[in-house]
Amino acid sequence: MLPGIGVFGTGNIVKVVVPFLREKGFKIEAIWGRTLFEAEEIAKELDIPFHTNKIDDVLLRKDVDLIFIICSPNLHSQIAVKALGIGKHVLCDKPSGLCQSEALKMVRASQYYPSLISIVNHSLRFLPAFAQMRRAIVDGYLGAEDEITVVDVRVQMGSLLHDSYDWLCDETMGGGVLTLVGSHVIDLVSFLTLQRATYVHGLVKTFTKNTDKIQGIRNITSADFCAFQMQMSKGALVSVTLNTHIPGTFSQEVLVCGKTGYLVVRGGDLYGYKNSTEKEDVIYLDVEDLQRSISLSPVAVNTIPRPYIERIIQDDGRIEGSFFTC
Repeated sequence: MLPGIGVFGTGNIVKVVVPFLREKGFKIEAIWGRTLFEAEEIAKELDIPFHTNKIDDVLLRKDVDLIFIICSPNLHSQIAVKALGIGKHVLCDKPSGLCQSEALKMVRASQYYPSLISIVNHSLRFLPAFAQMRRAIVDGYLGAEDEITVVDVRVQMGSLLHDSYDWLCDETMGGGVLTLVGSHVIDLVSFLTLQRATYVHGLVKTFTKNTDKIQGIRNITSADFCAFQMQMSKGALVSVTLNTHIPGTFSQEVLVCGKTGYLVVRGGDLYGYKNSTEKEDVIYLDVEDLQRSISLSPVAVNTIPRPYIERIIQDDGRIEGSFFTC
């Protein structure tokens, strides 16, 4: 039997997650919002029977056994630790917290009841193109695994901000491109190379401190541009550029170079090049229809990049499988 779900958050991602969960047979029992008004609005839109702005009101419900944490990162650790401590399954959006101590609290809490599902949603690695890239690396497409030389990641997109001031504007609440996109990239690089960063150098910058709709006494402090480099444990060098200054578009390219060629994911497609050939090989093309049989919110589809919608859907599918195999 699938568990009842309590959702923390009212953003566009929730409008993708809830319809898909229902399609899979889950029942959404409750939703939490930062304010009672936000909670009520999303509850009406998504037909969720209970809404609140109090964390414990959701956690202590007997009909809620699985918690989805899709709110501001400054609350991730607090909610997850409470939920795991009282025996609830937890799926938490990235990142696990604002600092190492918050992440470690979540790790320790997950050990209270080892049978519970406790997941941090760094699932970009599970997209088919990146799974195929990892398989190609293992199969020696670039030479030996420890001969990876350079990883270059470039993500270019429009602004992450909404029309009104909220946590996305505030670096102390977890807003910013490094937190929301860079955390995925760091996890992905570790997955592809099986290496950890040993040295890191970077720059984050907030260019947009006010907009036409966000102005007054509160300025935007979350970073809208980030560039950083990492030296990995086996010698690979990583360069990452995250840019949110290109309205109306999303471009993601992940390039991995080795002794015998390179592999590159553009969007959701994987290409490869061998030094002995004249042109790139097409290894994987993403032809999946996102709409399928579910009804996605037009706002969500237009504001969340396709690869990130895909990873949300795939992650929810794995959650369903976990309960059927328990």
